[in-house]
Amino acid sequence: MGDAVRADVAVVGAGSIGVAWALVFARAGHAVSLYDPDRGRLEAAVGELASRLADLAAAGLLDEPPARVASRVSARPELAEAVATAGYVQECAPEERELKRQLFARLDALADGGAVLASSSSALPISQVADGLSGEARCLVAHPGNPPYLLPVVELVPAPFTAEETVARASALLAAAGMSPIRLHREVEGFVFNRLQGAVLREAYCLVRDGVVAPEDVDTVMRDGPGRRWSVLGPFETIELNTRGGIDAHAERLGPAYRRMGNERGQDDPWTPELVARVSAAVQRRFPRRRWQENVEWRDRALMALEACRRTSAALAAPATGEGDEGGSTGA
Repeated sequence: MGDAVRADVAVVGAGSIGVAWALVFARAGHAVSLYDPDRGRLEAAVGELASRLADLAAAGLLDEPPARVASRVSARPELAEAVATAGYVQECAPEERELKRQLFARLDALADGGAVLASSSSALPISQVADGLSGEARCLVAHPGNPPYLLPVVELVPAPFTAEETVARASALLAAAGMSPIRLHREVEGFVFNRLQGAVLREAYCLVRDGVVAPEDVDTVMRDGPGRRWSVLGPFETIELNTRGGIDAHAERLGPAYRRMGNERGQDDPWTPELVARVSAAVQRRFPRRRWQENVEWRDRALMALEACRRTSAALAAPATGEGDEGGSTGA
């Protein structure tokens, strides 16, 4: 496992996620080979990396000069050269099953037999990409938030054929690089990040469709309400500290109302006593209920610190808007 933490890294695909991953690994001290079949994209990626590093340095988020971090990233126009010394490969190709299948077959043939092969896939499970390869046991999904150099969560999603050692090595390397790896116990479409994000988006669209609220007000509710709390606590932790008696009391009082809301959308997933007890026990390992008041005070101080930052940082001011502006980019 120690070797995995010190490994050279190859990033395959120099789009926005590929550049971001290269930054994550270079910032952590790894030598990074960045590959893309499009030489123009590869050249552009070098400039994008330098720009992002400059922004991080200006925000006080780099421990080294940007040029030193950038020097660890080498643009490689040939895939074999890019993966030659890698102990860990992060694939960042477009979300197309056949393309990824062909690419993983090449990676399996070209990379060192001990290298971990990880996909940045947002929805495609590795069982649909690497099944049947001689090295399928070293393959898994490592799905990041966007951008991973600012959102440290990364979902590790093994297939039934993925070796436990592969998951352990990937987790160790990513954690040492400052990421927050979580492991899924089985493959599901969209994994966890996008299923949670999708649940909010589905309800948001329905509320607009049904004439309940305007789109801009949905964004205001999320940005100035749950979004602020969720920057400090997860949804279960939020409920634990919102209600005296914690998750158990909340489920008893409001569980029926949430079930009715779900039924409106054709969903019937009751919070059973057994499920509530399981979640409650897990949350209390971090926030013991006997210290509920202290934990609430900690939450409030954390939110105060964020609010103070908002009031003093020009970077958090809303961007200027223009009537009729078009265009933009999307990201997960």
